[in-house]
Amino acid sequence: MAATPPLQSSSSSTASRKNLSYYSYIYNNKCPKFPSLLFKTKSQTTISIRIRCDAQNWSAGTFDDGFPNLFIPNAQGIRGQHVAFLASFSSPKVIFEQLSIIYALPKLFISSFTLVLPFFPTGTSERMEDEGDVATAFTLARILSNIPTSRGARIWLLIEAKGFTQPAPGFAAAIERFYFGDNILPCFESGIPLLKNRLQELPDSDKIAIAFPDDGAWKRFHKQLQHFPTIICAKVREGDQRIVRIKEGDPRGRHVVIVDDLVQSGGTLVECQKILANHGAAKISAYVTHGIFPNKSWERFESDNGGHPGAGLTYFWITDSCPLTVKEVMNKPPFEVLSLAGSIAAALQIGQLF
Repeated sequence: MAATPPLQSSSSSTASRKNLSYYSYIYNNKCPKFPSLLFKTKSQTTISIRIRCDAQNWSAGTFDDGFPNLFIPNAQGIRGQHVAFLASFSSPKVIFEQLSIIYALPKLFISSFTLVLPFFPTGTSERMEDEGDVATAFTLARILSNIPTSRGARIWLLIEAKGFTQPAPGFAAAIERFYFGDNILPCFESGIPLLKNRLQELPDSDKIAIAFPDDGAWKRFHKQLQHFPTIICAKVREGDQRIVRIKEGDPRGRHVVIVDDLVQSGGTLVECQKILANHGAAKISAYVTHGIFPNKSWERFESDNGGHPGAGLTYFWITDSCPLTVKEVMNKPPFEVLSLAGSIAAALQIGQLF
């Protein structure tokens, strides 16, 4: 099978190409289809990283007993290369398959290894409340912390973790930052800059207000969105029911964007939408970094049909951190996918491999 090509330079200078350190990208066939990434090297040469999601990078079959039968076709061709693996941990089965490849790659005499993990699944919703609760996020972090050292002894772990850049007090992912061992260098990035750029493009950008569905979301994101008017919702108990109420802020006449780190069933977002519409919001949209949507729960979110906030959302922005969801909601209003490709390209430069 043909070797994976190096990055393609837009410069016609052979000399400048020779001076570049190339990533030899190993992409699995379950990853999101990111577009090409363009960025500058330290020598100011423009590099195009062509993201490929095909079966040429590694193949996965199964033995008769159901366990994976894995093969890396270009094992010799990546010797001496800087290798990055774009992972998609969408299920325990897939995690096992991809961890097997991740552990094998650094042993192929590569110069360095970078794991790009847009979604750290076990760190999403677990709570340590009772004695006996098991922190599965810690388990996965320990597994990743023991990735074998490559020849260059450089292992980067790039995580688009719950939509945050800097840890906030009381924020669970801040603890997860310290779950990782000293073997690796975890780099946590945020999807919020993508949202801010998109909001600036809207014709009613001066009418935007940000709503947080609970205090936890406010703690995670308010510093990155502090320039917008803020609305904080909260769940209050009325009898046997927990009902969403507006704790702080005024949505009247505003295009209100509900911001959270992830969505599963979407029940809380729906309740927030209803209370914001009842209090006079002109439009309501939503943003989550990770659209998990088990059991097709995305189907409960409908378009507002041109400005009827009680009927649906104007936009529902998600990133492509969960590729299976992206495949289902693509080109289905109100959903709009914000690509992490540029963010990943920028973060890869932190390693200064170029």
